[in-house]
This record gives sequence, C-alpha cells and structure tokens, in this order.
Amino acid sequence: MTSTPHRQSSAVLDVPKPPDLSWHVQARLPVDYEVVITRGLLSEGNGVLARACGSDATAPTRCLVVIDQTVAGLYGDALQAYFSAWRIEPVWKLVRGDEGAKTLAHAVEITEAMTEMGILRRTEKVVAVGGGVVMDIAGLAASLYRRGVPYIRIPTTLMGQIDAGIGVKTGINHGQHKNRLGTYCAPEATLIDPEFLFTQDQRHVTNGVAEIVKMALVKDAALFELLERSIRGLDAETLASCGPDAREILSRAIAGMLHELEPNLWEGELERAVDFGHTFSPALELRADPPLLHGEAVAVDMAVSLALAHNRGMLSTPDAERALTLMRSAGLPLTHPTFTVELLARALEDTVKHRDGLQRVPLTQGIGTVEFVNDVSAEELARAVAFVAERVISEVPPAAASAPAPAGQMRAIGEEFSDSEHVA
Repeated sequence: MTSTPHRQSSAVLDVPKPPDLSWHVQARLPVDYEVVITRGLLSEGNGVLARACGSDATAPTRCLVVIDQTVAGLYGDALQAYFSAWRIEPVWKLVRGDEGAKTLAHAVEITEAMTEMGILRRTEKVVAVGGGVVMDIAGLAASLYRRGVPYIRIPTTLMGQIDAGIGVKTGINHGQHKNRLGTYCAPEATLIDPEFLFTQDQRHVTNGVAEIVKMALVKDAALFELLERSIRGLDAETLASCGPDAREILSRAIAGMLHELEPNLWEGELERAVDFGHTFSPALELRADPPLLHGEAVAVDMAVSLALAHNRGMLSTPDAERALTLMRSAGLPLTHPTFTVELLARALEDTVKHRDGLQRVPLTQGIGTVEFVNDVSAEELARAVAFVAERVISEVPPAAASAPAPAGQMRAIGEEFSDSEHVA
C-alpha cells in the first residue's frame, strides 16, 4: 500500500535567502488543430461542424456564432437549420467583414457578446464564419476573453480558405499600421467548404488567387505550372465545384502554407518565405484610395519583388515575364500610383523594425524557391519600379494609351492621384 505524500508547509522548506532568490520556469504549450476540406459542410448529414462544436445530437450544447453580416444573409438560414438538427443552440453576433472593421472596438464588442451569452470557458465554442477579417477579429477576441476560449474557423472566402483561416495569427489594424495588434491563438479546427465560393464575386476570388500565386512562386513550381494552364478559367464556379485542377490548386496551396507555418508558428524565425509580397504591401493597403483588397496590395508588392530578384540576377527575364504574365492573366494589379519609391523606402524601414533590425526580404531564386536579402537600396527600388512600369506600359494598345483612363482605373507606378493621398 502506498501513501500519498502531504504537501510540505513553507516552514520546513529550505528557502534560499536574499539576494539569491531566483527561479527558472520552463513550459511547453502544445498546438493541435485540424484543417479539414469538406464538401457540404452545412448539410444536416455532415457531422464535421457538429463534432467540432462538441455535439453528438444527444444533448443540447451552445456556441457563439460570429458571422459576417453579408454571409449571414446568404447562409444564416442554412446554419440555423443545421444547428437545430444537431441540437446546437447558437447565439448570433453579426459583424462587418471589411478591413475597416479590424479595430479594437469591434473585437471588444465580440467579447461583450461572450459575456452576455455567459459562454463557458472550455466546453462552449466561438464559431467564426466569414472572410479573413472575421477570422482575425473573432480570433483575437477569443484569445483575449478570459485569456482564451476555444474557437472554430469557417472561412467563406478564398483568401480565408487558403491563407487567413489556416494559421494561428489574429490581428487588428492600429493607427496607420496593418495588424499592429494581435496574438497567436490556434483554432481548434478550420473547416473549409469550397462550395461557399459559389457566392463570392470575382474580385474577391482574384484577391485569394494572389496568395496562391505567392505560394507557387516561393515554394511550388508545379503549382505555378498548373496555374499557368488554368488561370483564365479559375473563377468562383470552377473553384466551388472543386474539379480535379481546382482541387489540386486548393490542396497544394493549403499544404504549402501549412508546411511553412507549422515549424514556425510563433515566428521565432523571422526569415519566412510566406512573407513574399508582404514587405511593402502593408503600407500600400492602408493608404490606397480607392481601397485595395489584401491580395491586390500583395500582388503589387510581388511585382516589385520579382523585379528586384530579376535585377539581381536571381530570376531570369523569361521567368520574370512568366510570373508577371500569370498575375496579369489572373486579373491582379501590377502597379498602383500610391506605390512610389518614397513609400516603398518608408515601408521597408518599418518592415526592418517588424523583422527585428534586418530587412529579411524574400526574393525568388528562380520559380519555386526563395532567398533572403538584407541590402535592398533605394536605388534598387527605383529600378524595380521602372522595370514593372515599362512592362505594364508596353502592353497597353496605342488606342488605349491615348484615351483618357476611366475613373478609378489603376495607373502606372509613379503617376499621381489628382486628389491628395488618403491615409487610413
């Protein structure tokens, strides 16, 4: 028979005397979450979402559904029917899904909904439904409330399904800086149903394609070639129907992203291939007027980064042309009038702070691999801007070149807006 030792009182412990009081505390936090592609997520016979919410339909359970108000109009009835079938009682919190909603006030509103619901700290889940913005603010709120409550992501946009919804970062914008405040907080699961893309407009599909192109350029030459063959037909219906090419594009993009993220979830290593296209784009995204979507700003950054790689001899002229042609064929912008050399230089200065004192600029070494450089100069940036602008101008037909540009149309880098620059 063994006896359980009693805890000793502090009176008999051998406690060191000052000034030698010092302890070293070490712990590891395991991360374990699933990213699942499943068709017909809201079909009552599909138990994936129910199990993620902790329901087996034998007893009632609750969840807080943080949902984009537009998505609620499209899928709210289907979600309610699904929850009813599985004896899940949802509490609804409708939020905006635009970039302007990424504020601390909106995240706090979600935490207040948790308080009003009286959400249980471990067994009741927050379910975030919408695009990348909803993933970011709902994830941040979940990470802050009682220092962390479990949450599930259901991304309904292409950007959310292949990028914003599958990692562990949350964030809001602050001041003139994108994602300046945020946390690392893994969801319990990310549930991806390509059928949500049936209701996505083409601009937002193209927005997500930018991140797929990014992954192809830095990690997956086979994906790049697949995109070259299929890019002109890569629309919402094609992706939502998930035929062989679309399925491979989605799965390769997600697998490539997770392969890069998994060993470096907390970004202890700041040389990250997935930061390609994200060196200069945060400054552009918050200053562009009219506003740019995230992927559009990333595309303009990628074009400049490709030019930097080309001018350094890291990327051949044919490969640079292939990459720019692919982006153009996808409907992505290559230039923007706000993206001046001066803004690029300021953006790089801020990036150096974010990357702990070094530029760590990822540049393509051929197509499918990346190297990092720390010595990009203002003169190089000017040559890169010129490289891209020359190729954009060279493709404009003479008649179009002489005609006035439609209102709101993107012009070549270096041209000025007639209005003053808007800073978000």
